[in-house]
Amino acid sequence: MTAMQRMRGRAAVSIGTGGLERLAQAGSAKAFLPRTHAATPEIVFLNTAGGLTGGDRLRYGLSVGKGAWITGTTQTAERAYRAGAGEADVDVDLRVGAGGRVDWLPQETILFEGAGLARRTEIHLDAGAACLLSEMVVLGREAMGETVTNLSFTDMRRVFRSGRPVWTEPLEIGTSQLSEPSASAGLEGARAFATVAFIAPAAEDRLSALRACIDGAPDGLRVAASGWDGKLILRAVSTEPAALRRVLRNVLEYLRGAPLPRVWQG
Repeated sequence: MTAMQRMRGRAAVSIGTGGLERLAQAGSAKAFLPRTHAATPEIVFLNTAGGLTGGDRLRYGLSVGKGAWITGTTQTAERAYRAGAGEADVDVDLRVGAGGRVDWLPQETILFEGAGLARRTEIHLDAGAACLLSEMVVLGREAMGETVTNLSFTDMRRVFRSGRPVWTEPLEIGTSQLSEPSASAGLEGARAFATVAFIAPAAEDRLSALRACIDGAPDGLRVAASGWDGKLILRAVSTEPAALRRVLRNVLEYLRGAPLPRVWQG
């Protein structure tokens, strides 16, 4: 039996206060720096393979120099297709120098029926550094009315400050959870969910204003926020992915104090 070709991709970027310091890319992973009028530079990552399936390997890396503020995003939604055998493996590694900040705002991940995806995101902050992280996941193609009943998805997010862990969030969703859609572990019928984490000195002081951003959420969307010890965390689930996107935009624009990256504007 002929072995199927698998995707391999790696893109890594280093940015300092003076601009680009290093750019390395291989395989189907690319990174580019579009010209924008934004207050902070934007790094856009792209998987030219057009999606992920079992056995694929994708690596993104972004290093932010001391005192710099960089936004990292993806050119489009990432799609995880039917896996066949094994899982697609995605690693994201972000490092921020003292007093710097990274906003990691990838566009949504769409999980198709039979998808297998293992993703790990690690953010390493030096003293006084900050990060804003957003992840949104959609089950199936909204326009096609698909119902996803079989998949394997793990998503590990970890943030370290000066080498010590300050936030860890493991997520696992599989066929057993989706088989009981009315249960809380089965997302209670939601078709999309998102997590936003803002980790910075005194981040919790912005909790009241953040909650004001999510007041009046539409029917079918449940969202809550909490803040403590330099962390501000928001989680949301929705039966309507479009409604979740709108709320997410409001939240991120508030926490950034600026519009979202241009690639989000489509």
